[in-house]
Amino acid sequence: MFAIIAYAMGAAPQQEGAAAPNPLISLMPLILMFVIFYFLLIRPQQKKQKDHKKMLSELQKNDQVVTSGGIYGTIVNIKDNTYVIRVDDNVKIEVLKSAVSGVIKKTEKTANN
Repeated sequence: MFAIIAYAMGAAPQQEGAAAPNPLISLMPLILMFVIFYFLLIRPQQKKQKDHKKMLSELQKNDQVVTSGGIYGTIVNIKDNTYVIRVDDNVKIEVLKSAVSGVIKKTEKTANN
């Protein structure tokens, strides 16, 4: 009885003329899932990081910004890794550059030539 069950659970016997399935075709769903993840998740995130880095590099004094913590302020000093932001009269805080999440109003510098 156990021999019959063990034989039934075993691999199906190969026919002599049958070709083995192509391993590339069996990997195709995995490759397709990676391509979908790349275009729907990875690529947009990289673009967003690139845009944020560009925005941080273009910030200047007197730009009004908002931090990731929701603090609104005006940049009064730029250091290596931080910005000094004026939040109110005589109130200045120092935040990391990466903590600035957006620009509210950019300072307009006009060049009259």
